[in-house]
Amino acid sequence: MTVLRLSAAAAISVLIVSLIGHPCASTARAEAVCARGGVVATACPIATEVGADILERGGNAVDASVAIGFALAVTYPQAGNIGGGGFMLVRLASGETRFLDFREKAPLAAHRDMYLDERGEVIEGMSLLGATAAGVPGSVSGLHRAHELHGAMPWSDLLEPAIDLARGGFPVSARLASSLARLQPYLERFPGLRQFTRADGSPLAAGDTLVQPELARTLEIVAREGPRGFYEGHIADLIVSEMGAGGGIVSREDLSAYATVERTPVRGDYRGFEILSAPPPSSGGAVLVELLNILEEIGLSDMDFLSEQAIHYMAEAERLAYADRARYLGDPDFTDVPTELLTSKQYARKLARTITPRATPSAGVGADAGREKRETTHYSVVDRWGNVAATTTTLNDSYGSRLVVRGAGFLLNNEMDDFSAKPGVANLYGLVGGEANAIEPGKRMLSSMAPTIVLRDGRPVLVLGTPGGSTIITTIAQIVVDIADFGMTLEEAVAAPRFHHQWLPDRISFEKGVLTRYLRGHLAARGHTVEERSEPIGDVQAIEIREDCACGVSDPRGGGAAGGVGVVLPAHR
Repeated sequence: MTVLRLSAAAAISVLIVSLIGHPCASTARAEAVCARGGVVATACPIATEVGADILERGGNAVDASVAIGFALAVTYPQAGNIGGGGFMLVRLASGETRFLDFREKAPLAAHRDMYLDERGEVIEGMSLLGATAAGVPGSVSGLHRAHELHGAMPWSDLLEPAIDLARGGFPVSARLASSLARLQPYLERFPGLRQFTRADGSPLAAGDTLVQPELARTLEIVAREGPRGFYEGHIADLIVSEMGAGGGIVSREDLSAYATVERTPVRGDYRGFEILSAPPPSSGGAVLVELLNILEEIGLSDMDFLSEQAIHYMAEAERLAYADRARYLGDPDFTDVPTELLTSKQYARKLARTITPRATPSAGVGADAGREKRETTHYSVVDRWGNVAATTTTLNDSYGSRLVVRGAGFLLNNEMDDFSAKPGVANLYGLVGGEANAIEPGKRMLSSMAPTIVLRDGRPVLVLGTPGGSTIITTIAQIVVDIADFGMTLEEAVAAPRFHHQWLPDRISFEKGVLTRYLRGHLAARGHTVEERSEPIGDVQAIEIREDCACGVSDPRGGGAAGGVGVVLPAHR
C-alpha cells in the first residue's frame, strides 16, 4: 500500500481522489512533508501522486521523474509537455552526477534574420505564436535517455499513468480552469485548442472532466516504440503537416536527427555548500554561481533580511551577473562560453569591488544587448536509496505556441522566441540577448532553467528548481542565501518574499506586499527604480535531504504538492 501524504491543501485532493478523481488544484502551504521512503515535489498534486506511486512500486528517482514528466504533459498543459524541452540533473547515491540537455533546437532551415521584416525590425508575434515559433522538441528524447541510463522499471510502465489520465480524464481544478480560460482569444486562429474547451467552445469550468483521447493515443505509441514512435513515423508526419499548414520549418530531418546531449554540470560553492546546476545552453548554472560568488565577496550574513542594504547589494550583484548573461551565454556547441571565467572566485572579487553604496545605471555596466517566458515547470525527486533528480521542462510561454498538433493532441513550444531575434531587442521576459544567442540552424536557444542540487561535505542536502523565465536564477540564489546567510529553514526560505533585477530593464521588481514606504524611499535614495509586480515570482519545488529522511516543500505561490512515500514523519529540524 502506498502511504502518501501531500502538503496541506493537497491532502484534501487525496480525499477527493477517492470520490471523483485527481484535481490538479489547490493552494499548498509552505510546510514540509518528510518521509524515509522517498519524496516528490511537483507543481501538480496529480503528478506528485504519480511519482510517489512509482517510488512505492520500487522505481528510483529517475523512474519517478520520467513518469512525472509524462503525467504533467496531461494534467499541467500550460507547461508540462512532450512538445517542448528541458534539462535533468541527476546525482546518484554512488556520487555519479549526470546532466541531460534535451533543450529544443532551431530547425535546419532557421536563419539569423527569420523574424525580421524588410526594414530589419522584429515582426511582432512571429516568434511567439503558431508554427513559425516552434523549435524541434526534445522532451520525449530526454526522458527516454534518462530512463535508458538509470531507469529500473519498464519504460511502458512509466507512461501508463499519463495514458490513463489522458484517456479517462481528470476533474479540472479552479486553478487550471482559470488558466484554460485565457486560451479563449486564440480559439479561432488555433482550433486545436478546442480540446481544452467544452463541446460548444466555452471554457471548461472547475469540476469538468478534461479528456484528451488524441494525446492518449500518442502516449501509447511512445510507450510501445520509444522515441522512434515520436520522431519518426505517424507522429512525425503530423508535426510536419502542422508546419506546412502554418508556415513552420520543422522538418522530418530535424525530428529524426534530434538527440539528447550529456553535459558537465556547472559547479560552485557558497559558504560551505557545493552548488551543482545547469551548464550552457542554460545560463542558469553559470549565472547562479557567478551571482553567489559576488554575494559571498560582499558578505550578507551581517545584514538584515529584506533590509534596504541587503536588497541594494543583492540587486547590484544581480545586475552584474545578468549583464554577463547577455554578453557571453549561448549554445556551447556554437559559441565559446567562458564558463570557467564567469564562475571563478577571482572574477567575482573583481566585480564585487565595482559595487558601491549607490546603484550603478545598467547602461554603465555595458554588455551587448534576447528573451524568455515564465511558464516552465520544475519537479524534484529523492528516492529511498539516496538518488536525486531535478528536472525543469518548458513550452516557453504558457501553452507554448498555442498550436496543437492535430491528430496527436499535444502543444508545440514557442522556444524560438528565446533566441536573440535581433541582438539588443528584448524578448517576452524582457531579457536582452547578444550575438552568442543569435539564431543558427541546429542551435539550442539560451535558457535560464536551473535544476540545482546542493551538497555539503559531498552529500546532497537540497534539490530544487523553479519556473519563472528570467527570475529563475535570482529565485534559486535567494533561497540559498536565505538558508546560508539568514538562517531560514527550507519552508521559510521557499515562502519568503522575493525580488528581482536582471540588468535590463534597469529596475528592481518586488512581489506584492514587500515594498514599504521606507524601502521605496531608501532604495530611491540609493538610485534604484523599483516596481511592484502583479504576479508572484517563481513556484519552487524543493526537497531537503536529512540524515534520516527527506523533506519536500512545494511553493505556496502555486498549486503544487510535496508527497512522501513510506513512513511519513512530521517536519522537524
